[in-house]
Amino acid sequence: MRRLLRGHDDGELCLKPGVQGLRDVVYVKEPGNHQFVKDDYPWLARIKVRVQAAGGGAAGASAAAGQLVTRPGGAGGGYSEAVIDAATLGAVESVVVGAGGEAGGTSSDGGAGGNSSFGGFVVANGGAGGTAVMTSGTSLQCCSGIPAPLAGSGDWASGGGGGGGCIRLSGTDGLAGEGGESHLGHGGFQRASNGGGGAPRGYGGGAAEGYARDDSSTPGTEGASGIVIIELYG
Repeated sequence: MRRLLRGHDDGELCLKPGVQGLRDVVYVKEPGNHQFVKDDYPWLARIKVRVQAAGGGAAGASAAAGQLVTRPGGAGGGYSEAVIDAATLGAVESVVVGAGGEAGGTSSDGGAGGNSSFGGFVVANGGAGGTAVMTSGTSLQCCSGIPAPLAGSGDWASGGGGGGGCIRLSGTDGLAGEGGESHLGHGGFQRASNGGGGAPRGYGGGAAEGYARDDSSTPGTEGASGIVIIELYG
């Protein structure tokens, strides 16, 4: 476990809490478990926490000769936020940043994005991974997208964007699913030619799915990790 950032040591205990406004912002970007230690900020009056969960990873694709495979994209992670009075905080609060969903293999699903949270106050749910639902073939086939995660908890909470569905028109033409959007990021782009799905941008976006045609294969794509942003008010 790691502490995030220590407060200053320059006489700030003399300042009157609650009237100083925004004094600092902590960005926790590394996936995993962290700690927020209240005593590191003796001037603290309240915090605003913004929590972005991670996006789902995408499956790859593998097609037989003269055939085509496309697949739906991973869902984007949810987002939550809350304003919390310092008096209600514990001495140490757990901060969790969700990791982006793992890339799937050529015939396996992408991994789910991890949840992000701040203590028990704010939770955002990660997006599901894209599935290897379509098999190699030449006939018309449509596959539904990946459902968005439900809203978590906080003063304001929202689920992420669903992963896009995919379509095969024939053994040569089709369209892979795009990655789901998030509040603090964007899903990967769709493609209609051989290759892995587009990578997400920012934080929490879902990965787009792979596209394979005529005896080709491609691995999946990772989803975007989340972030926790803590605004510190004196």
